[in-house]
Amino acid sequence: MQQSRIPDSNKKTAVRTVGYVGHHDLPNLKTEDLLKLTHINIAFGHVKDDAIATEHLENMHEIARLKQEHPGVRILLSVGGWSAGGFSEAASSESGRRKMAESSLAVIDQYGLDGIDLDWEYPCYGEAGIGSSPDDRENFTLLLWEIRELMDARSVSDGKTYLLTIAAGADQYYIDGTEMDKVQQYLDYVQLMTYDMRGGFQILTGHHTNLYTPTGDLFRISVEASVKLFANAGVPKSKIVVGAAFYSRMWKGVPNINNGLHQMAATSGGYGPEYSELFESYIDQNGFRKYWDEQAQAPYLYDGDTFITYDDPQSIASKCRYVKNEQLGGVMFWEYRCDTTGQLLEAIAAGLEQSEHSPNQASPATS
Repeated sequence: MQQSRIPDSNKKTAVRTVGYVGHHDLPNLKTEDLLKLTHINIAFGHVKDDAIATEHLENMHEIARLKQEHPGVRILLSVGGWSAGGFSEAASSESGRRKMAESSLAVIDQYGLDGIDLDWEYPCYGEAGIGSSPDDRENFTLLLWEIRELMDARSVSDGKTYLLTIAAGADQYYIDGTEMDKVQQYLDYVQLMTYDMRGGFQILTGHHTNLYTPTGDLFRISVEASVKLFANAGVPKSKIVVGAAFYSRMWKGVPNINNGLHQMAATSGGYGPEYSELFESYIDQNGFRKYWDEQAQAPYLYDGDTFITYDDPQSIASKCRYVKNEQLGGVMFWEYRCDTTGQLLEAIAAGLEQSEHSPNQASPATS
């Protein structure tokens, strides 16, 4: 396996603001929001018979309009997602990897995209009932190499640049299931899913998208901890994009101790209200009081029984300062439709100073 070019490793790149947008929501993207984005990941394509499948996607004709009206925004198709299978099978053979790579270029051509974002959340693991194998670790590297090879060959012939990115689980399991020092060579950037770091698998309450690890947090995961894991695994900091959550996690039956933080609850931390609903009906309303964890740089709500963890403009501002101080690659968020107030995207734009230097006022970025 020859080494491909290393995208952007030695090049100064603008800090990215990356938003995941469901294909159903493409017509609802607001102009004022597009001016704050550098990249859009359309969720989700699937993997079927070793190739990217898009027959189920709607509103893909909107891409042409978005590209015409906002040429500086780079648009990728995100493939996969939670419980999305097909990756392990496609990556397991040379023919499967080749077919997957060829379908990546076919999809790019079909919709006029700028690249592909792979959201294979569990290489080597079958947690979501998907196919998996110990060989996924090496096969993932081979798959990305194959896609990058074809993208680079296309770039030589047409002079365009094509992006290849991944969404990565934020904890040690993802490091163990991949070869990140090799993988990063073929990627333009790595998006850490620094949300859901506490939630559906635990009955112990805590922050699900916190910047730092506070005293008393048994699980010890945070944005900072995740960044260190990936940097130590060989990913350049300039390629690390951290995640923000536009939704919450919620526990019920939480003892009224320490305002509900770090307590054993009656339920696991299922998905809670989206930020728009939190803003309208929960934050300091209807019996809920807002608290701020200074150590974690994270907010939470508690009403004596229900505990809710989420991101708000203050926590996002802290994340943006961290990104700039550590010279990271930017901020990614899931998901656009969850905040109709626009407050969270505005906080990212202000924190990264994207609103004053709109990507749409210049030639398209290369990464």
